[in-house]
Amino acid sequence: MDGLSSIWPATRTTIQGIPLGDAWPCAAMPKSPPAQPWETIVPFHKLTQWLCYSLMVPMTKLLNVHFAGVELMTGLPEYRNGGLLVDTGLLTLKQADVERGLRNYHKFMDGETKAVEVVPTFEPSDDVIVEWRAVTVGFLDELLVAVNKGLGLAGPDKLTLAQMLEAGTWKVRRASLKQPDELTIDQGGREIAQVSRPITKGPPIGIISDGTVF
Repeated sequence: MDGLSSIWPATRTTIQGIPLGDAWPCAAMPKSPPAQPWETIVPFHKLTQWLCYSLMVPMTKLLNVHFAGVELMTGLPEYRNGGLLVDTGLLTLKQADVERGLRNYHKFMDGETKAVEVVPTFEPSDDVIVEWRAVTVGFLDELLVAVNKGLGLAGPDKLTLAQMLEAGTWKVRRASLKQPDELTIDQGGREIAQVSRPITKGPPIGIISDGTVF
């Protein structure tokens, strides 16, 4: 995090003048004052964690490196994982936010695409997006427990959070569980998105993003 701090836009959330990257204030968090400034912020660091997950696999398998505290890493709060939870009906937007998001779509997105699938759209700093991503992280932990229970996996055979992310909330790349390391929840999100929105194949909630978040 120290090494990458200089790449984040200066317009992002900052503490003591340092851009935090993928970390966002949220109205549902404690107010400052009296809370400390950092207590108002929800930290995701999705791209940084993705990089860590990607580096850890070859270092573990090829170099026999052991990483302590891996179980403390979170699921990735990105739109494919979160989109799966919305498309399956686990999460729904409040009607007022749906209407506001549709107004945003027509204000910011009209003319940028020929697609006819219109979805509620928000800035990444909007409380709707911050809460959606935060709830996604929480549900991924609960989903991991349910998946392992449903598959009858226990002890060393249980899927890790990283394996489940590769296997379900993104996409199942294999029809068999014989190779759980190669199974994907992001692709599950992609496949449901293709059915629900076959033209854009995009998420059920749109993000007006500069590409440094998702």
